[in-house]
Amino acid sequence: RCAQGAMFRCSARCCEDGSASMQEVQRCIERCHQPLAQAQAIVTAELEHFQDRLSRCSLQCRDQAKDALDSGGSEPKVRGQLDACLASCGDQHLRLVPLMARKMRDGLAAIQ
Repeated sequence: RCAQGAMFRCSARCCEDGSASMQEVQRCIERCHQPLAQAQAIVTAELEHFQDRLSRCSLQCRDQAKDALDSGGSEPKVRGQLDACLASCGDQHLRLVPLMARKMRDGLAAIQ
């Protein structure tokens, strides 16, 4: 909220200069919004990277399950292996959350 308030105050100051052209006002407003856009990009990139990794892990589990079924494994056994593999993916990625949060904090601190 504070960052948004600062952004809006900055934008309002851009409009206070009566001698500024529309292009100058627009450039000023864009500069005001730039830190928020950078922050959003940092958070989005980290979340997308996390989601991609989790998705790849679950796809690997599904491939292993399909291979096991194709090799004659029983469906209940393979389902149990798939469930265990997916749970392991979840556990592995939960351990990555603090690192992801630190990367976001470091990236956000760099733009302030």
